[in-house]
Amino acid sequence: MIDVDKDYAAAKAKMSAALDHLEDTLSHIRAGKATPKLLDGIKVDSYGQMMPLSAVGAIATPDARSITIRPWDKSMFGPIEKAIIDSSLGIMPENNGEVIRIGIPPLTEERRKQLSKQCKAEGESAKISVRNIRRDHFEALKKDIKNGLSEDVEKDAETKLQKLHDKYIKDIEDALIRKDKEIMTV
Repeated sequence: MIDVDKDYAAAKAKMSAALDHLEDTLSHIRAGKATPKLLDGIKVDSYGQMMPLSAVGAIATPDARSITIRPWDKSMFGPIEKAIIDSSLGIMPENNGEVIRIGIPPLTEERRKQLSKQCKAEGESAKISVRNIRRDHFEALKKDIKNGLSEDVEKDAETKLQKLHDKYIKDIEDALIRKDKEIMTV
């Protein structure tokens, strides 16, 4: 017997993963507020090995406009500053001998529009993933008809899958609206 519920659960898991990936990607896009996630992609040369920034110091956000990094080893100030300068963050760190402070400047209107466009592109990519998952499972259902699945069960499964697709597309659009609002808020 062909298990359409198992196929549905697999489709749901894949669509959920696409939404989770989008939300993770959006969380790394700077929206004018200081957040430690901005530094997630930065690697620091620590004793000949590339380490994530969070592995060589304590990262904190004392206020909405700054991030502080307190290295666990005083000799790491130089490599940390170099890694931040070389990153795509585009912000100069300040070092007072105790902590490295990164001031997050307010976004310009042009930069806000660029980030909004980038978010929309990420959202479209997530929507395409969800549509592809739906298409793949629809094709699997068509093949299951040839293997003995009744057409009524197949139609019900397609309807259920379409509702799941619609839900995840709406969730993606909601995530994009939230992020756009966050970016455009001055």
